[in-house]
Amino acid sequence: MMVLSSGAIKQLILLIFAITLLQACSGRSAPAPVDELYTGKTYRDFEPNSLNDKEYEVQRGETLYSIAFRANMDVQDIAQINNLQKPYTIYPGQKLSLVSKPQYGATSARKAQRTTSAKQNNKTSNNAQNNIKTPVANTEQKEYGQKTSTKKTVAKQTDKRRKRQPKQQIKRPEVDLPSNDKIVWRWPSSGKVLADFSLQEQGNKGIDFAGERGDSVNAAAAGKVVYVGNALRGFGNLIILKHNDDFITAYAHNDKILVKEQEWVDVGEAIARMGDSGSPRVKLHFEVRFRGKSVNPRHYLPRSR
Repeated sequence: MMVLSSGAIKQLILLIFAITLLQACSGRSAPAPVDELYTGKTYRDFEPNSLNDKEYEVQRGETLYSIAFRANMDVQDIAQINNLQKPYTIYPGQKLSLVSKPQYGATSARKAQRTTSAKQNNKTSNNAQNNIKTPVANTEQKEYGQKTSTKKTVAKQTDKRRKRQPKQQIKRPEVDLPSNDKIVWRWPSSGKVLADFSLQEQGNKGIDFAGERGDSVNAAAAGKVVYVGNALRGFGNLIILKHNDDFITAYAHNDKILVKEQEWVDVGEAIARMGDSGSPRVKLHFEVRFRGKSVNPRHYLPRSR
């Protein structure tokens, strides 16, 4: 029988311990990204226009503006549906009610208010017409046995007045573009236009600009930074600016971000450096949205740069 020395026994024990430790390590999976631990998927799995459900659970890192951008909806409409007050603070795990875009696009809350106001104005106008006093000359009674013509005369005069009145109800398109006199616009890039806006369903919803990495990306109008992040797949490092209650602009595929959320920026101010995040080439993808809907930026940008 072989007798091991004390030194050999120690080496054997160390060897067994090392083998056991290696087996334990090999059975452990790689640590998941922090985003995956919370949501089950990374931010880049979120796609634009992917929110089709009537209810949505807020994920970490999102803002109401990024959710509205994905859902192709107006942030104010979502806020009104969920009784959210400015500055529209939301929290991970919070559930938001969403209305399907085909139904909601034609009957938004603000459009409903405009319709109600128009009806009230029309009703007031009609009441005013009905309360007009009839001239004395038209109310004289004829001799006994003859029919009076007061009703016919008043009816004819009322009809003439109504014909002269302008029409109160004006049919508006689904997206009625406002005047461009309250916002000063500038081109966000001096680069060559790679792709223009398209009305096709799967077409480009903005303007793509060519450029070199590090070229300046500028604010197309003065506004507040309401989103900075890369939560939307296909947009890379994205910046969203709010200019008023109707307009936002988006700047995608940035390399370096120069602004933070809640900052105010002036028109023409550099907000990022051009890059290729989420894109096969260096470029700027620029969008203008009016009440949540993509519109042609050329309708607002100056003709010349």
